[in-house]
Amino acid sequence: MRQWMKRVRGAVGMGLTWAVGWAGAGVLIGVSSLVLPGLPWDTFFAVFDAPLPALAIPGFVGGALFSVVLGIAGRRRRFHELSLPRFAAWGAVGGALLTLFPFALVALGLASPEGGRFSAAHIIGVIGGPFIALSAASAVGSLLLARRGESRADLAAPADAPALADATTALHETVRPEVERVARSRPRA
Repeated sequence: MRQWMKRVRGAVGMGLTWAVGWAGAGVLIGVSSLVLPGLPWDTFFAVFDAPLPALAIPGFVGGALFSVVLGIAGRRRRFHELSLPRFAAWGAVGGALLTLFPFALVALGLASPEGGRFSAAHIIGVIGGPFIALSAASAVGSLLLARRGESRADLAAPADAPALADATTALHETVRPEVERVARSRPRA
């Protein structure tokens, strides 16, 4: 049970991290649409008609989906063992899953396609590219942050930390039966 809680906590943390990044990307898209009006933003804005910082919502879902992809594909590897291109590819897979997420909601009956102005193919074509690109970039950023945190943790931890942890566990396993025996032999008041 603890392992699952740890994974859920990691997925939520990844989702929140991506949400912040995607909200910033949404603001940059909005600013660039004003500064560079010649780019084809109208199609994207017609499909994604929420305020641009609301890209944080698909960013959160994308981060959580990427966490699942990472848990499957990157199992038992340390961050320094993973390459940036591979991580970007895994992020792109998470972005593709994110693009299909609204259709999964409709298939499960949690959303309705009624009143939609655009076909499914049009929606996938318009939001698929930005979601996949943002997911790949977010994955690379996540790996760079994780490597930085991992190297700081390696610097902060003494070289014999695993040996100390093993010794502590062994000591606990040795002392615990004795403590339990003494506790059972004491008279109750």
